[in-house]
Amino acid sequence: MAYELVVIGGGTAGSIVASRVAIDARDLVHADRVHVTLLTERDDHLYQPGLLYVPFGKAALEELHRRETALLPREVSTRVATVHHIDTDRRVVWTEAGEEIRYDDLVVATGSRPVPEEIPGLAEGGEYFYTEDAARRLADTLEHFTGGRILLAVGVPHKCPVAPLEFTFLLDDYLRARNLRERTEIVYTYPLGRLHSLEPVADWASALLPERGIQTETFVNMESVEPEKRVMHAMEGTDFAYDLLITVPPHRGAAFLAGMSGSPLSAPGEWIPTDPRTLAVKGLDHVFALGDATDLPVSKAGSTAHYQAEVVAANLVTALKGGYAGHRYDGKVFCFIEAGRDEATHITFDYAHPPRPQPPSRLVHMFKLAFNRTYWLMPQGIL
Repeated sequence: MAYELVVIGGGTAGSIVASRVAIDARDLVHADRVHVTLLTERDDHLYQPGLLYVPFGKAALEELHRRETALLPREVSTRVATVHHIDTDRRVVWTEAGEEIRYDDLVVATGSRPVPEEIPGLAEGGEYFYTEDAARRLADTLEHFTGGRILLAVGVPHKCPVAPLEFTFLLDDYLRARNLRERTEIVYTYPLGRLHSLEPVADWASALLPERGIQTETFVNMESVEPEKRVMHAMEGTDFAYDLLITVPPHRGAAFLAGMSGSPLSAPGEWIPTDPRTLAVKGLDHVFALGDATDLPVSKAGSTAHYQAEVVAANLVTALKGGYAGHRYDGKVFCFIEAGRDEATHITFDYAHPPRPQPPSRLVHMFKLAFNRTYWLMPQGIL
């Protein structure tokens, strides 16, 4: 019987694992000794970081899509299905259509999802850009905005931790280009006692935001929103009036994980308990979790998913070929940070080394734009 690798999730992490294993074990696949199956909810791969640019007219949603089957090697069997349950004892995945899919090794790369509905009034009173529909609505809202008080509020946890800062700097540019900046007050808030969860990034931002005339408030945790009054209430007891509320909603893991009570895959927030080095699900040696889906203390970002996927794919292929699967993830993350004014910086860090943001430059901004174009080589297993 052939070895069955099943990968759940057609985002960055899942696509890279499926591609790399299919390519690096191609001889075994062609000999019908290895089968690689990718389960995805739709045959449509979305470049999620590109949603940041949609509200400002700097990217069209059509540019952010590719067909999953067109990206992956032909050796990968791509199946459009929604997962209902995983039986880790029997090594079976059940789909909502009632299909039973057996696996020998399983990779869960199911990402994360914004849940604005968990904060009363936020879904009705706040705008955001973390989904296609939300980014499109925000673009329309900004197009009709004529000035006033814009309040930016951040829920935790959320993916792409630097995105709130990037959005704020790009918003400042956008309003200046439309001659609305002098009629607009921008207030950036953050739920911790500094402007970002990573202290070096917070220090970097605390110098740059005031320079752009952006007001800042810390220890602001969203409790509820009153859309009719245009007021956001913070848990700390402070009320914030606004003309336009733009938020980063809190995130959770995949919805089906909420029904996995008693399973090793179950944890608060639907974040999968994951070994920080091997990326195996704790308590299981045949299931791996990647990217946003994990409970690891690293940024939920595309680069995180990429580096983790390379580790898991290399270990799977090594084991298939009879070697020792000794590759380990060191917590590496790389993030570009848009800083407005056609400038950007970047940060690199891991479990042992903190980030050190450098002054933004036009050159790094150009690298960021180039990466947006070359991203599509990654899910194919080329980069």
